[in-house]
Amino acid sequence: MSPAGPAWPRLRVLQALWALLVVLLAPWRLWAIKNTQECTWQVVLNNFETVGKKDASDRFVDQEPLYTVDKVFSLLVDAPIDPDEVRGLVSGKRERSWTCTPLGSGHLPTLSLQTYLGFPYYLKINYSCKGESSEALVRKGHLTGLKPVVLVTFQSPVNFHRWKIEQLQIQMEAAPFRSKERCNAEEVCLMSWYTPMPIKNGSVVMRVDVSSNGLGPFIPNKRFRVNINGFLERQRDNTLQFTVGNELFNLIPRYFVNVPSRPLWYTVDQAPVFILGGIPEEKAILLTDTNFKDFFLVELSIDSCWVGSFYCPPTSFTATIYDAIATESTLFIRQNQLIYYFTGTYTTLHESNRGSERWVRVLANECIKKLCPVHFHSNGSEYVMALTTGKHEGYVHFGTITDGRVSFELLPRQRSVCNGILVVNCSITWAVFIAGDYNLLLLVEIEDPSTRKYFQVVSYDLVSDYLVVLYTIPEFIPDARGLEFLMVLGTESYTNFPMVPKGMSYNPYNNLLFIWGNFLLQSYNSENFIYLADFPKELSIKYLVNSFYGDTAIVTETEEIWYLLEGSYQVYKLFPSKGWEVHVSLQVMQQSSLYAPNETMVTLFYEDHRLYQVLSGGLWGRHGEAAGPLMWPCLLAAAGVPYRQPAGQARQEACACGAASDVPADQHRLPLGAAGIYTRQERYRAQPPRVLEPGGFHSDNSLAVYQGLVYYLLWLHSKYDKPYADPVHDPTWRWWKNKKQDQVRGEGGESVGGPSPDPPSPSPCPGTVFAPHPVPQDYYFYLASNWRSAGSVHVDMASYEKIYDLKAENELPERIFLDKGTSYRFSVFLTAGEPEPLRTVQGKVGLAVVLADPECIEAVVKEKVLVNRNSVLFWVTLSDKRFCFDQGISGHHLMKTSMLLKVVGSSGHCFQNTHQGPRMQGNLMVPVLIGCPPGKRLAFDITYTLEYNRLQNKHYFDCVHVDPEMPCFLFRDIFYPFFLIQDLVTGDSGSFQGSYVLKVVGGGPTLDTIKEYSEEDIYRFNSPLDKTGSLIWTTRNTTTTEDSAFNILSHNSLGIEWLCMENSPCHDTIPHSIFASEFFFKVLVSNRGVDKSTYCDYQLTFQLHIHGLPLSARRAFLILMVSASLIVGLVILYVISCLLSPYVVKVCNVLCWKINNIVAWESYIYSVASDTRAFSNTSGTKSGESSGGISRVVSMVAGENKTDTKETLRKKPIS
Repeated sequence: MSPAGPAWPRLRVLQALWALLVVLLAPWRLWAIKNTQECTWQVVLNNFETVGKKDASDRFVDQEPLYTVDKVFSLLVDAPIDPDEVRGLVSGKRERSWTCTPLGSGHLPTLSLQTYLGFPYYLKINYSCKGESSEALVRKGHLTGLKPVVLVTFQSPVNFHRWKIEQLQIQMEAAPFRSKERCNAEEVCLMSWYTPMPIKNGSVVMRVDVSSNGLGPFIPNKRFRVNINGFLERQRDNTLQFTVGNELFNLIPRYFVNVPSRPLWYTVDQAPVFILGGIPEEKAILLTDTNFKDFFLVELSIDSCWVGSFYCPPTSFTATIYDAIATESTLFIRQNQLIYYFTGTYTTLHESNRGSERWVRVLANECIKKLCPVHFHSNGSEYVMALTTGKHEGYVHFGTITDGRVSFELLPRQRSVCNGILVVNCSITWAVFIAGDYNLLLLVEIEDPSTRKYFQVVSYDLVSDYLVVLYTIPEFIPDARGLEFLMVLGTESYTNFPMVPKGMSYNPYNNLLFIWGNFLLQSYNSENFIYLADFPKELSIKYLVNSFYGDTAIVTETEEIWYLLEGSYQVYKLFPSKGWEVHVSLQVMQQSSLYAPNETMVTLFYEDHRLYQVLSGGLWGRHGEAAGPLMWPCLLAAAGVPYRQPAGQARQEACACGAASDVPADQHRLPLGAAGIYTRQERYRAQPPRVLEPGGFHSDNSLAVYQGLVYYLLWLHSKYDKPYADPVHDPTWRWWKNKKQDQVRGEGGESVGGPSPDPPSPSPCPGTVFAPHPVPQDYYFYLASNWRSAGSVHVDMASYEKIYDLKAENELPERIFLDKGTSYRFSVFLTAGEPEPLRTVQGKVGLAVVLADPECIEAVVKEKVLVNRNSVLFWVTLSDKRFCFDQGISGHHLMKTSMLLKVVGSSGHCFQNTHQGPRMQGNLMVPVLIGCPPGKRLAFDITYTLEYNRLQNKHYFDCVHVDPEMPCFLFRDIFYPFFLIQDLVTGDSGSFQGSYVLKVVGGGPTLDTIKEYSEEDIYRFNSPLDKTGSLIWTTRNTTTTEDSAFNILSHNSLGIEWLCMENSPCHDTIPHSIFASEFFFKVLVSNRGVDKSTYCDYQLTFQLHIHGLPLSARRAFLILMVSASLIVGLVILYVISCLLSPYVVKVCNVLCWKINNIVAWESYIYSVASDTRAFSNTSGTKSGESSGGISRVVSMVAGENKTDTKETLRKKPIS
């Protein structure tokens, strides 16, 4: 496969490390950084055909699994991955065929699962060090035991209505593989490491973190973006072509040199492809799926035939693409006053292929003056806003993108903004959507009759359709009089510089709203604003770049770059600056090739809390390559910025910023415990199969086996959503359970969770215990130890598992999830720079915790001074106050807030030296999500339910046809249900102790005839207030909901009694065989509104099989009467038949005798007629006479015989 075109390194993507981490590396690691060579990982994508080929690289286009992998598994005839147990199910439905047999019969339950498939791509991994050959380094690393460890993180999907919200990772160890190029060496010339590149439904953005296993050379960890590009399609000749337009291979300097920079707009963490317009007089965009590690220049296939109408303001026609926004699957652009969108082909997101064939023009009759981005998705959708001019001035077209479908709504719905705020003329300059409040913030420019212009911030509620003015911006810039900031109250003095607002920016994590123009205002409630005086009023801001993690970059109209640390009031100028000029001079003296005398900034964007800059330079090579320098070499004396080199390049920091005496604390440590319970990160581990090859090199077949195993591991994870809980709470349990040794049935009613190496096997048949499997795990190890494994491949079952005990890596997590009343506790260890007395240490080292929503969460900080270590230990406890969230489904509609940690006096002064350069310390914002954390679910505890019901009812009768996946319950027995709360992250599985409401929402006599009930029927069938005789069940519990409509149950309830009253659907069920009637109920269990112990709205729907249903009295009496009538009738018939049987026999004999006589007589006549024909030839006259005579004779004989017969019957007596 060849890529769509060469990804020219024409634009330099440079980065400033803005991540605010309060952690220092261990001393030995710092020593390793300073005293080892500079090395870096290299990762490319390969498909099956290009594995082992040198310099092969592919694009992530194919999304369908490969079915060819299963052919390799057919060779592994004596392995734990027996293909006979994994039969192909192309439909994807899970087939379970259990066979329960008594102990000692020699048979065990078997399970039919899906076939082994494979992903379409591999990750090819190498590394290189400065000044050395990469090929020799890789060989050396392999011989010293180096193995790359790859951690793939899948981004959660936007549409949580279709896909499950989860934080999923898979950790894989790379497999060494010889190159297929010609080699004269005896063992190996070229080699690389390979791992499968997994794909997950609902995710098109993946982070790949590559690290070392600790052996061989020291190579720092590195992160790569591997995103699916749905805007490429494969041609018949196996080449790739863009669907949005045609790629341009000739890059002209005028496209970028001295061209103003422009903002990069996209849905944060969800967009797999970035696009950037602004190329003068060209309908072309920059498109990248690697966050500008490489990119393409694409000319769009749009009509460009817009002609202004009479209601649109006159503007000059241009081909330039001004606004460009990228979402999860759809691209938006604005050219002139028209907007277009294009939906990519993402089969992993949509049920069907919803990719566009061409650019779609929307709002064709509208005059669109600007597109405004919405940086965060919500409610399963993404959004974009179009500001109008002309006939719909004062309105906003609010666009919603759901599963690739685009729709626009004109807002406000009733009247324009101008009419809503009671003004004649107004124009909307900018719009911000606050998803948590379903609210639009509008920056409105107003012209009153006196020609005076002023601006207002207007709030529009999408639910109530209500408009309100929040704030009126002053006409002139306030006079700060030397202060860093000024609270704008209306009583302060003002300068003669008019305030000219241009836009707004909102951070949903800390509720911080910026209004920017030739000034900078900030507010935490959108009503009270603070003026930041450090930004010069002579400049005008062109756009803001928000990291949403506590810092913001500011770009002015003159291409200056400023920096603001949220939570402080200081604005720092980064470029141009004296520090930058000094650094460039030093690099020129070193004859660095990374710097150009003239360069142009294209855009800025944040990635992983770090700021990147895209540059084009003034030195153009043969392919128009930009030799632009690295942007952020060091911080200024007051606000230096650390940096990181582009991929494959590294250089030593040449300057040091900040003074040690200014640093109040030079060491930060955060020792933490298990982090999974709060980060909600699920992780699987997979290792390559062991190959029986002396050099340890894998083959195509062993890599294919690796593909199949990783695919099946993730498939088990996706299918682990059964309503009936397994006896062992682990998605991988069913995969290996029949291959484990000494499996016995576990005791107790609760599922066993966690990383148990040999979990107990289930007992689908009550009272059955499993014997040890005849082919235990040790047998496969014995085969591998003696080099006798089938296919020369050994699969270790323990190498494919879910990791439940994830530990924190001495730093705060990326985000924290808090359920109702839960707390997160961590420690911060600060060491002063020089030994100080106790009071001095306490006064010099301080920690502040700033909460974005103190009415929802609270923080408690405890301090302990360690005088002998010249340090202070802070214990911080972050807790939820139980007020700010109702109940929601796991992972849905979480409330965004944040916690900001600040080391007092450290802003701009504390740095940490890392292999990527200095890193700022002292400020760290951690997002906090309040609500039901992802990864929690409610499950029906069938194991304990069966045991408890047997104990309470003194017996248990299953159905005649046993289904171990759905055991039966007898109608006349009291039913005691039990449920489990299963945590998919930590592996915990415990009894649900809360209250819940149980409803029968569907049912039918068979599984195929189950139908859903209406809301009215659900009320009649389940409510104790029903007076229509329709109840299906009842309970002796007296607790009900507030409206008394439904019963409230708990684990201590007195059980359920089945009624099936006259008007219920299960009443008078007709049996289909000689056995008792059966009925399948569809049951809904929910704790919403009745359980106050959690934010989680647990909803479980499962099917319940009830047998032994009684018949109605009428039908039972009818059946009795019919049965009695049939029996009596049969008896009477028998008696009659006994009495009349002799006569019937005689009549039958007479009839038989008559039939025999008739047959004999006909035979006689036929023989006589034959004899008379012999005389027919004597003479004609005699013939005629003879015929007449014979006829008479025959007639006479017949008459005589008939008379004799009658006389004989008359004379015979009747006995």
